[in-house]
Amino acid sequence: MSYVIENTIQFVKEKLEGAEAGHDWFHIERVWKLSRKIAQTEECNLEVVELSALLHDIADPKFHNGDETLALKISREFLESQNVEEKIIQQVLFVIQNISFKNRGETPKDLPIELKIVQDADRIDAIGAIGIGRTFNFGGFKNNLMYHPDIQPKLNMSKEEYKKSNGTTINHFYEKLLLLKDLMNTHEGKKIAEERHQFMQAFLDQFLKEWNVD
Repeated sequence: MSYVIENTIQFVKEKLEGAEAGHDWFHIERVWKLSRKIAQTEECNLEVVELSALLHDIADPKFHNGDETLALKISREFLESQNVEEKIIQQVLFVIQNISFKNRGETPKDLPIELKIVQDADRIDAIGAIGIGRTFNFGGFKNNLMYHPDIQPKLNMSKEEYKKSNGTTINHFYEKLLLLKDLMNTHEGKKIAEERHQFMQAFLDQFLKEWNVD
């Protein structure tokens, strides 16, 4: 492991100390490891993949009043302090800027493989058993209802609607999480996502069965 990666790990751990549990260091670590796993199956710049995975949630806008520039500023300052070459910095910042689900309508058509890898890894961590845990943790953090039979999921929301949405936790599965399997970029990502998707679907079936007791 290079000293830059080691320093980045330490920097992120310190920066995210006390963060909401679905977006803390352990989320970053899982995405980083998943990114490395997927990267083994693709031709890519591994340094860009690892740095992007480690820094992708360094300042998640939803915890910083919607500011989508803060993560780019923090990441650039840190990478410059590590004497990372400008070309690599620009590639990492491009990944951070374009990784989000809510920004999918604004991303360029021809995405670099490094973004595709880290995006798949980040989305994989949002589904399956981990995804279920993260979703309910964040719903509790926001004090959202778990479920309400009269509140229907809002599909095809605009970016602004998505950012302002305070729907139920169960609706979030239908508004985002169940859609992620079909948004995977890489063969390896699709393979991992398929299993997690099935587990998540089984959970929802069981949840609604238990809710709707006759």
